[in-house]
Amino acid sequence: MWGKIVGALLLCLSCATAIAEDAKPITVTPIMVTQATASGQPIVLPQGEIELTAATYNIAPGAVLPEHKHPYPRYAYVVAGTIAVANLETGKTVTYHAGDVIVEAVDQWHKGSNVGTDAVKLIVYDFAPKGAQNMVKK
Repeated sequence: MWGKIVGALLLCLSCATAIAEDAKPITVTPIMVTQATASGQPIVLPQGEIELTAATYNIAPGAVLPEHKHPYPRYAYVVAGTIAVANLETGKTVTYHAGDVIVEAVDQWHKGSNVGTDAVKLIVYDFAPKGAQNMVKK
């Protein structure tokens, strides 16, 4: 009986290998490569035990996020819409569109605004010490 089971498993494995070899190729396209935040700061991760938090944001057309800052690194992928981020310390505003990556400034006051006609959808990643908050409102 074990011989039949082993034979069946080997047959399944050989079929799986054949299917994998016939599969469509996988393409990886880098979206962004950077060593600096939106305001030119070097990217530095917190030391010690960190916690990754991933969240989705949906920002209605015309909505403005309050003035705030992030004491730790925050990254966002713009899934949809157009958002302008105004850095209140540098005076620089950068507009991001669907498909862009935002590398937020660390510990600098800024605010974001949906400047398009569609909702902004973001996937946001925070890297902070375990239990720490990564958004401070002004």
